[in-house]
Amino acid sequence: MVAFGKKLKERQIQEWQGYYINYKLMKKKVKQYSRQIEAGVLDRRHVLKDFSRMLDHQIEKIVLFLLEQQGLSASRIAKLNEQQDFLQEQPDISKIAELREAYRAVGQDLLKLLFFVEINAIGLRKILKKFDKRFGYRFTNYYVKTRANHPYSQLQQVFKHVGLGAVVGAISRNLAELQDRQGSYLSIYDQPGLPLQDPVIDAIKAAADRLTYSTDFLHFLAQHALIMQEELPTAEEHVDDQRYHFMSLLLNLANTFLYMVNTYIIVPTADDYAMSLGAAATVCGIVIGAMAIAQVFSSVYFSAWSNKSYFRPLVFSSIVLLVGNVMYALAYDLNSISVLLLGRLFCGLGSARAVNRRYISDCVPLNIRMQASAGFVSASALGMACGPALGGLLQTNFKVSKITFNQETLPGWVMAVAWLIYLLWLWISFKEPSREPVENHNPEKSNAVENDKLENGLAQPLLLTSEENQQDEDGDEECDASEEAPNNSRQPANSIGSAYRLLTPSVKVQLLIYFMLKYAMEILLSESSVVTRHYFNWSTSRVSIFLASLGLTVLPVNVVVGSYISNMFEDRQILLASEIMVCLGILLSFHIIDPYTVPQYVCSGLIMFVSAEVLEGVNLSLLSRVMSSRLSRGTFNGGLLSTEAGTIARVIADGTITLAGYLGESRLLNATLLPALLICIASIIATCCTYNSLY
Repeated sequence: MVAFGKKLKERQIQEWQGYYINYKLMKKKVKQYSRQIEAGVLDRRHVLKDFSRMLDHQIEKIVLFLLEQQGLSASRIAKLNEQQDFLQEQPDISKIAELREAYRAVGQDLLKLLFFVEINAIGLRKILKKFDKRFGYRFTNYYVKTRANHPYSQLQQVFKHVGLGAVVGAISRNLAELQDRQGSYLSIYDQPGLPLQDPVIDAIKAAADRLTYSTDFLHFLAQHALIMQEELPTAEEHVDDQRYHFMSLLLNLANTFLYMVNTYIIVPTADDYAMSLGAAATVCGIVIGAMAIAQVFSSVYFSAWSNKSYFRPLVFSSIVLLVGNVMYALAYDLNSISVLLLGRLFCGLGSARAVNRRYISDCVPLNIRMQASAGFVSASALGMACGPALGGLLQTNFKVSKITFNQETLPGWVMAVAWLIYLLWLWISFKEPSREPVENHNPEKSNAVENDKLENGLAQPLLLTSEENQQDEDGDEECDASEEAPNNSRQPANSIGSAYRLLTPSVKVQLLIYFMLKYAMEILLSESSVVTRHYFNWSTSRVSIFLASLGLTVLPVNVVVGSYISNMFEDRQILLASEIMVCLGILLSFHIIDPYTVPQYVCSGLIMFVSAEVLEGVNLSLLSRVMSSRLSRGTFNGGLLSTEAGTIARVIADGTITLAGYLGESRLLNATLLPALLICIASIIATCCTYNSLY
């Protein structure tokens, strides 16, 4: 396994070699500091000052070279503009074609410059984390905090493509003018909705967006899927299209959609079903949560199974869900709450979301992976909206032989038929991707910068002597002779314990936030039928409309956040603001003043749900960046950890609803909201404590 230092050297553009961050030198310097501190030659303040000065020098070198190259590109464009002006007076088709290629050549050089900046940004992050781990000091927080907003600091110019936008704009405008306009007198400024379609411009835009973490709607949706990309950029990505099959991708998205429908279709009627079987209405929490309980375990074995096959897990999932829904429907005629719960457990055991996510990560080409990830999230959101709506429509009541079909049992029968049709479609159309031999397999890397254990407080000893710090956080050994990393230092986590040991404070906080938002959303959705019937005497249809309306807000909200807000503010700013809004929604939901009104419940629920949806996208985006690349592959990957955190939150939330039911329906709302409020406050405090490391 090749270490980061060697990968950095391999990706460098040779003629620019002297202008990259000197990662190897800085590694040696960190090692030298540790030896000198052990010998008592240096004190802490000297080390911090010297290392800060070295970083400032490296960043200045990068930025000055960046400005120089921008100037050269601008000069080339200015000369090409002169040629273009001459050609407008004396048109020559061959000269126009040459000029267009010359503009594209400038674009290719600009693309190389963006890769140059991105590689340096990754190297800078890594050396900061390396220093923190080696000395147990939160130097990253100090350095970013003091440099980020200082008027003379050049740090932000490394992380943002300062000035490059003007060069990109000039290339785009001139290429557009050189195209055959077919008699049109409109410029690109008159048609902002129709950008220039040119491979060079598209590649530059993608590289610039990746560098700044700027995002559009599809990017923002794709963040929800937590499908990690490659760590270091390359000018030309090689994609194995042999593993990709469109119909197989569509089947994975259909599986995601149907599973979400299956999860939420029973929510409007779960309390009525529980009461018809002789249980309390609040047992609906256990009925709904039984699926999540089983999903905690199914996510692990499906994730492991996807290492060997995609087709067989999907077939197994469909069969188990078919059986589970039949059991759920038959529980009414059997008059058995046990069969009802067992049916929901079976449904949870069929959760193949880990397989769906893994298929996109492993088999979909990079050039459409973002769209596939966005499709994954959209399918989930659509399923969340369609489930309650469909449950509200099934308001008939009849018998066939001794089998009852009513609003309680029809969700089970409808989903059983849906999974049967899906199983047949899967069997006919799915194509199992070819798998490379193990020895030739090159796992997909994460674009997340690896992080390591950050010690809290500035009063910690500057040098740590534990054995774990004898090795760098990116897998490099502290030796000069070789940049090769030991194989076991880069292997995927092979157990929950090893995965947990890779979690840094920043990652733990992001998982806590994910737990909090899933807990709050589950409380809102699962107890809605009981709460609205108690306070407002709502029918099943009205509950269904309310829940479906909440689900339908997901995509519009993501359009606004993904297209506008995320380009105006940093992710960590949106994260903190969203947490505060979730907290506000929870506070407004409490029943403190009589009477408890419909506007209060609906508005507070809408604030809570929408804020949680925004929070989820930003949270998973940050999680993908602060999580170790060792968690980007294997069975116990980052996607599985986030899924488990969310699923456990749902289980606890549904259990809380059932337990709070013993206090009476009049106290149910406040009793379930109180834990959500406390968890939300804890997550806000934790975010503030790790705020400077979220970049």
